[in-house]
This record gives sequence, C-alpha cells and structure tokens, in this order.
Amino acid sequence: MRLRVEFTTEPFDLDEAPAHALVAREVVHAADLDAVDVGPFGNTAEGGADAVLGAVDALLRKTLAAGATRISLQVNVLGEGE
Repeated sequence: MRLRVEFTTEPFDLDEAPAHALVAREVVHAADLDAVDVGPFGNTAEGGADAVLGAVDALLRKTLAAGATRISLQVNVLGEGE
C-alpha cells in the first residue's frame, strides 16, 4: 500500500524557519520515501505504508520535542498510478 502524508507544524515564523520546521524537514528527507515536497506552508511525502508511518511517528515525536505546539496532518491511501 502507498500513502501520502501532508503536514504542517506550528507556530509559524515567516522571518526564519523555527527549529521544529527544520527538524520536520530532516525527518522526511532522512526517511525512505519516494517523494518529498517541503514548502513554507505545507509539506507532502509519499511512499510505502511502513516508510510513511515510520516517518509520521518520528515527525510527531521529534517536532514536539523541538518546540512544535501544533502538528496538522492528513494521510491518504494512494490508488494505482498515483
């Protein structure tokens, strides 16, 4: 099964990326994912279920430890060809 996760971490800082945002980027780039898109207002990552779920676990734990006060995420099951 393939999954796509979309997530944001807060609080936002438009002047400088906060520590929790930098940690989130590190987590998704280090994971064994097929596609990662990191942006200022939202991030997406795709891959096999185990890789995505493992990345989500690490993302939640590490960004909270780095000061995130809110993490919004959505996980979608991808159909064939997506």
